Amino acid sequence: MNLKPLAFRMRPRTIEEVIGQSHLVAEGKIINRMVKARQLSSMILYGPPGIGKTSIASAIAGSTNFAFRTLNAVTNNKKDMEVVAAEAKMSGKVILLLDEVHRLDKAKQDFLLPYLENGMIVLIGATTSNPYHAINPAIRSRCQIFELKPLEPDDIKAALRRAIEDEERGLGNLNIEITEEALTHIATASGGDVRSSLNALELAVLSTEPDENGIIHIDEAAAEECMQKKSLSHDKDGDAHYDVLSGFQKSIRGSDVNAALHYLGRLIEAGDLVSINRRLLVIAYEDIGLASPQAGQRTLAAIEAAERIGFPEARIPLANAVIELCLSPKSNSAYVALDSALADIRSGISGEVPDHLKDAHYKGAKDLGRGVDYLYPHDYEGGWVKQQYLPDRIKNKVYYKPKKTGKFEQAIAAIYEKITGQKK
Repeated sequence: MNLKPLAFRMRPRTIEEVIGQSHLVAEGKIINRMVKARQLSSMILYGPPGIGKTSIASAIAGSTNFAFRTLNAVTNNKKDMEVVAAEAKMSGKVILLLDEVHRLDKAKQDFLLPYLENGMIVLIGATTSNPYHAINPAIRSRCQIFELKPLEPDDIKAALRRAIEDEERGLGNLNIEITEEALTHIATASGGDVRSSLNALELAVLSTEPDENGIIHIDEAAAEECMQKKSLSHDKDGDAHYDVLSGFQKSIRGSDVNAALHYLGRLIEAGDLVSINRRLLVIAYEDIGLASPQAGQRTLAAIEAAERIGFPEARIPLANAVIELCLSPKSNSAYVALDSALADIRSGISGEVPDHLKDAHYKGAKDLGRGVDYLYPHDYEGGWVKQQYLPDRIKNKVYYKPKKTGKFEQAIAAIYEKITGQKK
């Protein structure tokens, strides 16, 4: 019996086996192209725990057949790195996965730099911290930086099914029957962490007695026990989950703090950090918008903090963001204006760009970038000058209709009214 954990055994051996991260590893994407060309450069992979940093590193090594070694910037010392360097000298190239790369001290860094320069060591640094802030510029400048995204529940389901069916490395030699509800719960309650999902699946299988026919039955109750999280009510299409998300957004839009916190709690209990974060960022720009533009930045900061620290502490920045969004003034004027413009464009209501706005670079104009009769706003007091910008066919169209909600939109509404009033 293989005593290594299921999550370890199921690590991808080739780049094609990597779950998720299609923006990096799918056909034609950057890491996939590097692997196929066998032209690897050092890189830093950053993102929340359990989303595939180590998996991508081992898949790169497996796809290229280069030697692969794993070290930790905190627990491994300079002598460990010297062993890797010696192997690189003998084999010509070694891929080094360096976990917690943001904790690399100066002595280890100084040792590694020459090997990164000559390409003998291909460093794949893994970190949950933002490398633009946490990693020394000397290392950062020698590496490509790639952000990994939390896995979607469908990605994790694919990983679980693969583990159940794989006879060589997974659980395929066991007779397992798992309900769709159990799979859904494990996939959503893990918060995008595939390692946690595989650990829960393994625990559920190993702790369940087979029936008289040797079948191991895994239902939603067993999944809840192994994840130690109650499941949200899911019907066969998952509509109940989306109802909670809808109630969450509408409670914030309606400024009901208590209802919003209730729905946030239900989403947290389901472990669905990915959906929470996505919905909060949408709300910040869709429902608060120009009424409080700083709310978007603060929401993003709260989301990044939640992703970095994970549950249970992630609930703290999330609560701050939800309460602020609930009690912020609301304005949808920006996206409504754009939707109105898009509706015209999609209906064929458009026109030719006015001659004085056309690009003059190839029209022989002496003043590059300025069309014939174009009035350069910076030449005028206040940086504004009366001239037509819309095509003739729609020159009097009005898309933006400001709301006087928060101080910011009141201020830009006053400027807008002043300019449009002067244009009339």
